[in-house]
Amino acid sequence: MLMKKLRISTPFSQRLLLGRREIVISSSKTQFDFPSISPKVEQFPQFIQSRKLNFLRNDLGFSGRTLFSTEAAKKNSCWNCCNGVSSNTMPFLVCTACGCVQPVDQSVDFFQIFGLEKKYEIEGENLERKYKDWQRKLHPDLVHTKSQKEREYAAEQSARVIDAYRTLTDPLSRAIYILKLEGVHVDEEEKIDDVELLTEMLEIRETVDEADDSQALKQIQGQIQGKFEQSSISFTDAFQSRKYEEALAAIRRMTYYKRANEEIVRKL
Repeated sequence: MLMKKLRISTPFSQRLLLGRREIVISSSKTQFDFPSISPKVEQFPQFIQSRKLNFLRNDLGFSGRTLFSTEAAKKNSCWNCCNGVSSNTMPFLVCTACGCVQPVDQSVDFFQIFGLEKKYEIEGENLERKYKDWQRKLHPDLVHTKSQKEREYAAEQSARVIDAYRTLTDPLSRAIYILKLEGVHVDEEEKIDDVELLTEMLEIRETVDEADDSQALKQIQGQIQGKFEQSSISFTDAFQSRKYEEALAAIRRMTYYKRANEEIVRKL
């Protein structure tokens, strides 16, 4: 390995720059050698050795300067038994060591709660079974003997799991949610200026108003459902291709078809 000799003269206070860290060393004159790629701890002054300096980890060992802050450590450990959790065991809703319910972590998205890949199509993922499994662990009625703190955590987690389940089981809500995860703004109250879509919706409303029996309404409902599903497929293709404007257009169509279906349900 090539060696690079570094001479540091410090009649007063000199700064030794190590990556992004700075350490002040005071001495009359200091000279030492170390590899330019993989320095060893023992080649540095005793002061640095005492601090357990490890350049390869970029960890100075000083309070407040460590790689993981105290808050980060708390976030990744159980509040009750302090058992640590690695990132690949997320979501950390319940401690696997002591069984205590954990506080809500907003960084865990709805797909992670159910162990799903972040994608629009989730059919066949046994979402209902996973939902019931979480509710068995988090339902407030099942933790009534626990501490007040844990009961509050359970109520919050249970409400979040319910919200996640309702969002992911509804195709339109799922489409809006997954776009928001991608940082795409979705205005659910946006006025539609698509003339073709507006014309189609007016025709559907007139047809619904003119329907004189439930059979006719159900026939119209089936047609609308087919249009909704086609728009859902269009959203899938656009999302996978990262064509977000087309994905938003598909969401607008899905929104109108859903409202038309709800109107028919009220008349049935």
